[in-house]
Amino acid sequence: MNTKKLVVIVGPTAVGKSEMALHLAEYFRTEIISADSRQIYKELEIGTAKPKADELARIQHHFINTHSITQDYDAGEYGREALSCIHQLFETHDTLIMCGGSGLYIKAVLEGFDEMPEIPAGTRDKIVEEFKSKGLLWLQKEVEAADPDYFADVDSKNPQRLMRALELYRVANIPVKQLRKKAKLEHSFEIIKIGLEVSRKELYERIDARMDRMIEMGLFGEAEKFYSQRTLNALQTVGYREIFNFLDGEYDREEAIRLLKRNSRRYAKRQLTWFKKDQQIKWFQPDQVDQVILYIDHKNL
Repeated sequence: MNTKKLVVIVGPTAVGKSEMALHLAEYFRTEIISADSRQIYKELEIGTAKPKADELARIQHHFINTHSITQDYDAGEYGREALSCIHQLFETHDTLIMCGGSGLYIKAVLEGFDEMPEIPAGTRDKIVEEFKSKGLLWLQKEVEAADPDYFADVDSKNPQRLMRALELYRVANIPVKQLRKKAKLEHSFEIIKIGLEVSRKELYERIDARMDRMIEMGLFGEAEKFYSQRTLNALQTVGYREIFNFLDGEYDREEAIRLLKRNSRRYAKRQLTWFKKDQQIKWFQPDQVDQVILYIDHKNL
């Protein structure tokens, strides 16, 4: 399989990853593996910026609309399932495209995770009760004290991820990063990493314009539909959380829209920080399709 290539398209939200992936998939006559931690959920449409129906019809996508928001699903499970899918697809394709902004999902595929320790019954329930009684600030301080490296990277306003880190620490008594696989997976196929970036000003304009489109399409109505399920991990994400707080009466609609845009920009900044640490990523502008194809075709020749 040493002639097989997995092309990984990464970058911040709204930069144009999906469009690039479509162009590459058409050129290489291949399929796309989504690496997006929210597009897997079939119930969520507007707030996850999934490929449009005609785009899904043009090119076969994997890990879009494959799970329910009621299912527990994490990066480790995705990594194992996606890698199995990749090996199957390599039986009929020489090149595959992986596309997404979820750095942890991509890391799970390319490097792998150790199996997480079994969590004793009642551990999460106890943490949830503590969180409900003591609040987010308490949870943040607990995780920061137990696992400062993880806390520096995680979305500190996402209680589900914070509670997961705390339960792992309390069970295994070691930080999350030490639970992740120390010896990276070795693959029998070539991995080519492509990053997409634009100026900060243009990126923020793209993010704001996308959010305006989502709102016009009915994002507030979609979030309201899931209000009763707002504590699910799948809904602890930018684009829904801000509207749930609006529905709780914490602020008005105008403020909700401001926060939707601000938090999306902050998320993009965290994505860029994550991906810029990887020296193997070759960076391009999102309109440089021909240059990306040339790079992939001639890499390592």
